[in-house]
Amino acid sequence: MDASTWILLGLVVVAVAVGIARDASLPLRALSASSRLLRGVWFDLALGFILAGLIEVLIPPQALTRWLGGERMGQGILIGWLAGLALPGGPYFFFPVAANLVKHGAGAGPIITLLTAKTLVSPIRMFTYEAPLLGWPLTLARCIPGLLLPPVLGLLGQWLFTIFKR
Repeated sequence: MDASTWILLGLVVVAVAVGIARDASLPLRALSASSRLLRGVWFDLALGFILAGLIEVLIPPQALTRWLGGERMGQGILIGWLAGLALPGGPYFFFPVAANLVKHGAGAGPIITLLTAKTLVSPIRMFTYEAPLLGWPLTLARCIPGLLLPPVLGLLGQWLFTIFKR
């Protein structure tokens, strides 16, 4: 098990202990809520993992490394930026895809750019929720900086990743 698994396990144990201390039925109610959440997202999770597997076998790792690797940081960040803006779906879909890209040699900067672009700007969310509910002035005021920020964060993230990796 890696460190993140141990941290997650520790958090669950502490939360269960706090729940039992408050009310012995809380952990069972939490398990019921968790199962409702899983029933709501299992299909999206499965599709995300299937797509990640398909990317693994359909796109040669050498091509992924060439497109998103650290050797051509500018190109990788540009491709990550465009892919992040174009990818459909929520986190259950794109985090397995991003994990697969990292596994096959994608650089930290391009992946950070992809994740940032995906989470900051979603055309589907913008047209279906933001603009109708918040209006175009606020939507555009949030969206335009969100469009420009992912490459900057990708470069900054690549720099930080090289520091943390040492």
